[in-house]
Amino acid sequence: MKPLSRLAGLAGILVCSLFTVHAAAQGYPAKPVRVVVPFPAGGAVDTITRAVGQKLTELWKQPIVVENRAGAGGNIGADMVAKAAPDGYTLLSISNALALSSALYKKLPYDAAKDFIPLVQFSSSYLVFTVNPKVPVSSVKELIALARAKPGGITYGSTGIGAAPHLVTEQLKGRAGIDLLHVPYKGDVPVAAALLAGEVDVAFMTPASVLSQVRSGKLRAIGVTKLNTRAAAFENVRPVAESVPGFEYSGYVGLYAPAGTPRDIVAQIQRDAARVLAMPDLKERMAASGFEPPNTTPDQFGARYQKDIVNFVQIVRQARIPQQE
Repeated sequence: MKPLSRLAGLAGILVCSLFTVHAAAQGYPAKPVRVVVPFPAGGAVDTITRAVGQKLTELWKQPIVVENRAGAGGNIGADMVAKAAPDGYTLLSISNALALSSALYKKLPYDAAKDFIPLVQFSSSYLVFTVNPKVPVSSVKELIALARAKPGGITYGSTGIGAAPHLVTEQLKGRAGIDLLHVPYKGDVPVAAALLAGEVDVAFMTPASVLSQVRSGKLRAIGVTKLNTRAAAFENVRPVAESVPGFEYSGYVGLYAPAGTPRDIVAQIQRDAARVLAMPDLKERMAASGFEPPNTTPDQFGARYQKDIVNFVQIVRQARIPQQE
């Protein structure tokens, strides 16, 4: 084959390939879309994913199938998506635990910085400092005083070693000069159950996981991790920063696709997700559960994700959390 003919043939193949990808994207989704949530059912990430998924199901006329694959701090589900076909039919919904994974684990079966495409941020989040009513405190200031009087005598629950509640509590311990005993669990639901049963005394919790129990008086909220403003769902609860100056934490829940997913499909998911997130009834439902709107574009979300991967390394070191196997 002559060089010119060979070049023309390669060009033809490239054009056909691009046309095929574009045609596939134009018909997306043509079958159910699986969204992997790497945490137990009933937790914050699961709740918001199912709410958004319901709206996307209505828009796309194709089912959004939420699959809970909990374990290893989210790594099992994340690895499943990282290795899935990059065709838009297997996605990952996860908290900023995905960005944290590189800092927390010695070795991962995936590359958090390269194996995922951040698609859209579902929500911005804060944590609620929650106590069992049997603990004789009604404010962060009183808890700090009690902890200083009983070093190591107060237990705190978390959703796992290195998870956001663990890091946040360790930061509080350092800034307030107190000693609390850590008891890790596997997700929001078991931590909430432990708080209700009195197995642990305190915990930083996602709003959705404790809102109903706080409103019913079964649990007591004594602080939120917002810096200068109160949370709409917990309007009578003061920021922790009022007792520990500068103390703040904000997280997020986001949707990711495997690296290599066609741009047209990525753009459609981003566009359609933004459309449903702007729906008044979904916004009201999310606000009622303690979720806040993301207020970020897809590009801003992607930039924050990459920045968090770097920043979490420093946070883990400062909290003196040993890397996990």
